[in-house]
Amino acid sequence: MRIIVTAGASGIGRAMAEAFLSQGAQVAICDVDDAALADFSAAHPHAIAVNASVADQQQVDVFFDQVETAFGGIDVVCANAGTGGPAGAIEEIMFEDWRACLAVNLDGAFLAARRAATIMRAQGNGLLLFTSSTAGIMGYPYRSPYAAAKWAVVGLTKTLAMELGPHGIRVNAVCPGAVEGDRMDRVIANEANARSITEEEVRQRYVTGVSMKTWVKAEDIAAMATFLASPAGAKISGQVISVDGHTESLSP
Repeated sequence: MRIIVTAGASGIGRAMAEAFLSQGAQVAICDVDDAALADFSAAHPHAIAVNASVADQQQVDVFFDQVETAFGGIDVVCANAGTGGPAGAIEEIMFEDWRACLAVNLDGAFLAARRAATIMRAQGNGLLLFTSSTAGIMGYPYRSPYAAAKWAVVGLTKTLAMELGPHGIRVNAVCPGAVEGDRMDRVIANEANARSITEEEVRQRYVTGVSMKTWVKAEDIAAMATFLASPAGAKISGQVISVDGHTESLSP
């Protein structure tokens, strides 16, 4: 298999990339974190690792061109890149921060899908997998830019599954819950500041709102990605699949 993972140098993206690499796939990632890219390349010298922003059309096009030339096609595109965006009441959120959040989470998904569709139509097959969020299927107070973007990704998933299905292309979205790691630590810090409560209170609320009373690991999301890309997932399309221990509430 020939795989692209956006934001693949760390977190969920890296877990996805490494899961596919462990299965013998050809993998290409992009990211904007030079240190994380260097670390990934040191660990996986045979993978393609490029500094490219998913919010920049030219950079996305150059990256996809490079991968298509190197691999001769692309079987799976994991449009995984995302940013937590600002935290705060809606009247406190600056428009430029709103736009920056949507640029990565939504524009990035669109730009990756646009290139993936072109390549996969020509092949007559492929899988486009978006990383949405439980915030894309539930309300998420004090995180309106992020929730709006992730809900939009779900709409994009449903629409493209219909549009591309006749061409043999499957489109799904995975919705991670609260995933352990540095990114979530930053989210918790921002939310604690926005709500004037402690970080530990925010952390406990995430666990309280989950039926299984647990956090999720990046490897849990990667396992879903490799399953959907496998022959066992060959007829799964248009689905929005949560990997979250069953989130009951994202309310304060």
